[in-house]
Amino acid sequence: MRPGILLDRDGVINANRPDHVKYWAEFEFLPGALGALRRLANLEWPIAVITNQSIIGRGLATRETVEAINARMAAEVQAAGGRIDGVWYCPHAPETGCACRKPAPGLVLAAAEALHLDLAHSFLVGDALSDIQAAHAAGVYPIMVRTGRGVAQLQSTVPSALGAFTIVDDLQAAVDWIYDALERNVSQPALGTQ
Repeated sequence: MRPGILLDRDGVINANRPDHVKYWAEFEFLPGALGALRRLANLEWPIAVITNQSIIGRGLATRETVEAINARMAAEVQAAGGRIDGVWYCPHAPETGCACRKPAPGLVLAAAEALHLDLAHSFLVGDALSDIQAAHAAGVYPIMVRTGRGVAQLQSTVPSALGAFTIVDDLQAAVDWIYDALERNVSQPALGTQ
């Protein structure tokens, strides 16, 4: 068992689109994301992407298309010196009530089982309240970025109602925060909202 990093995709690694990323031409890495992933790879912890992809269940894209986008993303990250050790996605439409769609913890738990993660010492970086809720449900420490849907979602709720989590500007700032927390040897339960 070892700690790991779990990342939402849209709004954390790439630009979130209101009409969804339906093919590779619509995928756009956020500024600084490739550099952040390169630095994150230096930790030598497993890095997993966990992402709701309801475009499959809604008939906007096929499973094969989503998997091709994810594979191309991972290849681009690797070419830039980073690493993604696996991608787990929920293909279901929101109304199906599945156990894998965030805020349910199914994707986190599946990645943790496959990568042998110690969830109590792992981090999840997301841009939505559902990411924070999924992290708490799985026992992972959540970090919320203001990119993607982050700013709008933070304005729609009282952060203290979600439990402890950290708010940062983007993936680069999240990676800086994780490194700082590790250098200070901060234990998971003591981490607080910033």
